[in-house]
Amino acid sequence: MERASSNRKKAMARQHRAEVMIAGEQLRLRLHDGKLIKERRYHLRTYPNCFVAQELIDWLVRHKEAPERATAVCLMQHLLDHDIVHHVCDKRSVFKDAKLLYRFRKDDGTVPFSIEVKIFMRGQRLYEHLIGDKNSILQLREEHGVAYQRAFPGYQLIDWLLQNGEAESRRRGLELSRALQEHGIIQHVANKHDFFDSGLLYQFCINFRRRRRLSELLNESEQDNHEGAAVSIQEDNHSDSPFVVRKNPPQEGNSAFQSVGSSTDLKQVTSGRRGSLNSLQLHSAGFPPLVQLSSASAGRCNPKSVLRRSFTCEQLLAPGAPFIKRVLTVIGDVLGWGFVVRGMAPCYVQAVDPGSPAAAAGVKVRQFVYQVNGQCVLHLDYRTMTRLVMTGPRTIVLEVMEPLE
Repeated sequence: MERASSNRKKAMARQHRAEVMIAGEQLRLRLHDGKLIKERRYHLRTYPNCFVAQELIDWLVRHKEAPERATAVCLMQHLLDHDIVHHVCDKRSVFKDAKLLYRFRKDDGTVPFSIEVKIFMRGQRLYEHLIGDKNSILQLREEHGVAYQRAFPGYQLIDWLLQNGEAESRRRGLELSRALQEHGIIQHVANKHDFFDSGLLYQFCINFRRRRRLSELLNESEQDNHEGAAVSIQEDNHSDSPFVVRKNPPQEGNSAFQSVGSSTDLKQVTSGRRGSLNSLQLHSAGFPPLVQLSSASAGRCNPKSVLRRSFTCEQLLAPGAPFIKRVLTVIGDVLGWGFVVRGMAPCYVQAVDPGSPAAAAGVKVRQFVYQVNGQCVLHLDYRTMTRLVMTGPRTIVLEVMEPLE
């Protein structure tokens, strides 16, 4: 148990590091496009490809990457701590909101190329090649009766590595693939197996093309600090799935989600911080960021399932079961979809934001999720369903099983 907990913490740390690197690179490219990164002179010396900290903080607040200057400084300090940016003379280990010059390490070739960074960059390059391949091995595939998007058999990845000169032998291809899995770049679709040169299915854990919001980085870091205390809790008691909760607009204050509990007809559940990569996390490219209930909020406000009784997948599918199927189309807005799912299998709707797209589409508590965009998800836990939805389109078609009252 302790070993599994330790491995999980390491995987989470690596995934967070990957998110920081992607967010930093996306910010660097945007700043180059906005001409904030350029050659500057200071004390009769010229510094190429640098930016003024004060100007960058102005830009982050103006582009709503941070609500105010203090948070923007914290975000940049996070990038500095992860060796994404640095002071041009390496004299300062603290990012200050002042007329000081900083630079992205990628712009001056001082990136510390550890094994972890090298594996990450290799994984990103392979992902881009595979996504852009006309006959990509990333396809909708099925394993043990469950379909997975953008999945590939282990042996096909090694074939592809050999054909494209990425590995000199099958043994080298296997070693590379296992390194990618160890560093959180790929994983078995059900997260049950190590990488093998076989027909087992695997997926990329990270959508490198999704645009990251810098504010996600701090929230993920905060959540990771508390994750160790929760690893021994049963999965069904973890905080709700991160892909389905709709964040309340700041100007509206703390409006709540409606959730029906076993002891009361209505409970109030407020939204919390954004879900981390290990909860996963992956949004489709350009898709709006989403949030989840924080562990603390979920524990205090809505700790129990809304189900009046538990059902197995077999009971739901049994002839004459007291359920009707409904097809609902939920078009996500800039704040997300607006509902919460729980469950290890089958997943069910735990809470719905009254003013969300989900509520407008007819999503209700206690509904079991049968299909997502035509794919059966009845035997998936909410974490796997999260990965499926995050890599899918903004509009989701749900087929739900609604209990007959």
